[in-house]
Amino acid sequence: MSDPQAAYPEAYYAPGWDQQPRPGTDGVSVAALVTGLLALGPVALVLGLLGLYRTAKRGTRGRGLALTGVVLGVLATIGWTVLVVVLVVTLVQTRPLPADVSEPRSAHVSQLVVGNCLASLPADGTVDSVDVVPCAQDHEARVSSEYDFDEDAVWPGQDGADARVARACVLTEEEQSVGATIVTWAPTKDGWDSGDRTGLCLVRAP
Repeated sequence: MSDPQAAYPEAYYAPGWDQQPRPGTDGVSVAALVTGLLALGPVALVLGLLGLYRTAKRGTRGRGLALTGVVLGVLATIGWTVLVVVLVVTLVQTRPLPADVSEPRSAHVSQLVVGNCLASLPADGTVDSVDVVPCAQDHEARVSSEYDFDEDAVWPGQDGADARVARACVLTEEEQSVGATIVTWAPTKDGWDSGDRTGLCLVRAP
């Protein structure tokens, strides 16, 4: 009589069955990387920090993704901050002044409007910033009028631009009687290329 166990092969041991499954990748860490690549600075930074905490606490994968998200988040946040600062400064420098300021202040020449009074006139040449004061205070000159070039006009050259603005600037009889003189400011070539099409007429006190 045959042995009944001989009809069955010997069993095999598979050690892999006893191994623990590999931990999954943390979803927040993945999101940190994605938002970092999309330059969503603060979002990527917060998700990256959260991802680092979750991977350390839970033992899940994705620490490298979270760390990359943090780095990209910091860089993007710095970039966005610089951009916002530049935009704010540009806005402040280009916003027109009131016709008569309430207190002395420094202003970019592109902010000047008719009625503004200047404490002093800068030397001949390119004008960038000026000191504006209330007209009730002592001042050397006042913006009396503006000359607007056509938006589609071709650059006439510096001499041509100066001449066009000068022809548009006139003194009143009263200003002539007290010996006032006209000072004209025309756009420069760089300003023209940036869209500046406004010349200024200033009355200089005797």
